[in-house]
Amino acid sequence: MTPPGDATRPRIGSGFRLQWEPAQNSHVLLYPEGMVRLNQSSGEILKRCDGQRSLAAIVQELETAFSTPGLGPDVRAFVELAGQQRWLAWD
Repeated sequence: MTPPGDATRPRIGSGFRLQWEPAQNSHVLLYPEGMVRLNQSSGEILKRCDGQRSLAAIVQELETAFSTPGLGPDVRAFVELAGQQRWLAWD
């Protein structure tokens, strides 16, 4: 898989489902063999990965939502790692 660029439109990978889990008080990523409990940052990124938004738009949305500029490198690094884990996919 090629590294994500600003035009990349990441989506949740096949076989995974993202949902809010009240018992965990966090977002979780469900898959047939189990579950990954996500920290707040990971959940905020993944819930925006709908295959419609570009990576650049996701970064801008997060920077606006949290009034924090300069999130791009961290968001891109997470998206790349999530792609390696097959949590995310893109064309």
